[in-house]
Amino acid sequence: MLAVRLSKALEERLNNLSTKTHRSKSFYVTKALEKFLGEEEDYAEAIASYEEYLRSGKQGYTLEEMKERYGVE
Repeated sequence: MLAVRLSKALEERLNNLSTKTHRSKSFYVTKALEKFLGEEEDYAEAIASYEEYLRSGKQGYTLEEMKERYGVE
C-alpha cells in the first residue's frame, strides 16, 4: 500500500476523470506510474550505455560526416 499527497487541483482532475470513465483512481495512478517508471528506466539505461560508449574510446560520427562518407543526402 502506498499513500501520496496530491495537490487539490490534481486530485480534482483525477476524481473527475475517474467519475467520467467509471474507472478507479488507483487504475489511473497505476497506469501513470507504469508509464513514468518505464520512461525513467529507459532514460537511465540510455545514460549508462552512453557513458559506457564514452569510456570505450570508440569514435562516433555526426550525421553530416556519415552522409559525406557514404555519399548520401
